[in-house]
Amino acid sequence: MSADIINGKELAHKLKEEMSKEVLQLKEQGLIPHLTVILIGDNPASRSYVKGKKKASGETGISSDVIEMPVSTSENELLQKIHELNNDRSVHGILVQLPLPEHIDEKHVIEAISPAKDVDGFHPINIGRMITGEDTLLPCTPYGILTMLKSYDVTIEGKHAVVIGRSNIVGKPVGQLLLNENATVTYCHSKTTNLIDFTSKADILIVAVGRPNAIREEHIKEGAAVIDVGINRLDDGSLTGDVDFDAVSEKASYISPVPRGVGPMTITMLLKNTIKAAKGLSESEG
Repeated sequence: MSADIINGKELAHKLKEEMSKEVLQLKEQGLIPHLTVILIGDNPASRSYVKGKKKASGETGISSDVIEMPVSTSENELLQKIHELNNDRSVHGILVQLPLPEHIDEKHVIEAISPAKDVDGFHPINIGRMITGEDTLLPCTPYGILTMLKSYDVTIEGKHAVVIGRSNIVGKPVGQLLLNENATVTYCHSKTTNLIDFTSKADILIVAVGRPNAIREEHIKEGAAVIDVGINRLDDGSLTGDVDFDAVSEKASYISPVPRGVGPMTITMLLKNTIKAAKGLSESEG
C-alpha cells in the first residue's frame, strides 16, 4: 500500500482562508485581534520564526507587532514588559520567542503571561485545563497534530496511540489531547527499552525524537497513521524528519511529510489561538 499524505501546508492554507473571513467579521464588529511577539537577542533561527509568525498574521488580517529587546535584557525587565502587555486591552495574544538567554528563567516568563493571552498554550493553568478537558488555549504543535488527524478523518477514538518524545512542548501535551479524544496512549522516550515492541502496535504514531530517520519500516504497524514532528537539517542543507519517509509511506495508511507537514500547522494554530483569545477577552470585557 502507499500512504495518503497528510499535507500540513495545504491544510494550513485552507484554515488561514477560513480565519481570514472570521477576522474580517470581527473587524466589522470593532474587534481587531492583535498578537505581540517579544524577541530577546538576535538568534537567527528565532528571528526567522518571528518573521514567519508576523507574515502569517498579516495573511489572515491579524494585527501584530514585534518587540525586540537586547540579549542583555534582565529577567525583571522582561517580566515588566509582559506585565504591561497583560494590562494592554488592545493586545490579545502574547508570545515570548524561545529559547531565552541563560540568565532568564523560562518558567518565570511563561507563568508571567496572562493565561487569557497565552497563545503558545504553555501556561500551567492552560495545561491544567487541557488535562481536565476544559476549553482553553492549547499548545500549538500538539493542537496542529490533532487538527491534521481529524481533518484527514483518521479515527482516534478507541485506537492505540504511541507518542515518541516527552517534551512539555510536544510529547506530553499531544498524548493528553489524544487521550481526551478517547485514544489509548503510550509514551516512549530515550529510556524506553525495546522501542519497536511499542511502535509496531501503534494505530497512530507521533514521532518527536530529533534524530533523522530514527523510525523505519520495521517500527511501523501495517496501516498506521504516522505524524513526523522532527525537523533535521542534513549536511547538504536539506530538511528531513525523524521518520524514513519513503520506506514507511509504503506501509502506513497516512503519513505527514517534512517539510510541509507539522511545521506550517504550528503557526496556523497560533493564529487560531490569537483569534480565540481576542474573542474571549472581548466577551469578558463585555
